[in-house]
Amino acid sequence: MVKMTMIARVTDGLPLAEGLDDGRDLKDADMYKQQVKALFKNLSKGQNDASRMSIETGPYVFHYLIEGRVCYLTMCDRSYPKKLAFQYLEDLRNEFERVNGAQIETAARPYAFIKFDTFIQKTKKLYQDTRTQRNIAKLNDELYEVHQIMTRNVQEVLGVGEKLDQVSEMSSRLTSESRVYADKARDLNRQALIRKWAPVAIVLGVVFLLFWVKNKLW
Repeated sequence: MVKMTMIARVTDGLPLAEGLDDGRDLKDADMYKQQVKALFKNLSKGQNDASRMSIETGPYVFHYLIEGRVCYLTMCDRSYPKKLAFQYLEDLRNEFERVNGAQIETAARPYAFIKFDTFIQKTKKLYQDTRTQRNIAKLNDELYEVHQIMTRNVQEVLGVGEKLDQVSEMSSRLTSESRVYADKARDLNRQALIRKWAPVAIVLGVVFLLFWVKNKLW
């Protein structure tokens, strides 16, 4: 069965719409939603190149497709046919692009298209029972194949993002520390120059003062 549906803008991970009743009867729903948000964050950084992917997480699988600026994602039972999951996402994509396509780039707040939930719920009902004649026909449709879509594990996918984040944080920290070190080095060099030339400057100052006093007196 389809358990969860979320739609987000790829460029910045902004959630645009979701199934409003998702998670009511789902154990650990918040954890899975956090995984989805982390995945959207990774996608916004370009950390997953595949436009279609299946990601295993516990007893479920995230399926997502990216078209243009938008990622369409659903979470289903592992036993749910991959072909139906992606057909479901294609139906969402076609309608979302038709209705909201012109406003996707200008959306500035999360869930700006939450009214799209009505279409999500209606479409989800069509795909819930895999034994209906409609869905059996879709499963037998050879025009839409999913064998080439990669399947990965959620720890593997999100772990890559975490490692890249750690590298980025380490790089920023090293850059900051390098600036601090450079500032300290400049201070030390300045102090060393002062210690080196201060006596000379004092001697020259005394000589100049004596010379000036002598000229004044004579």
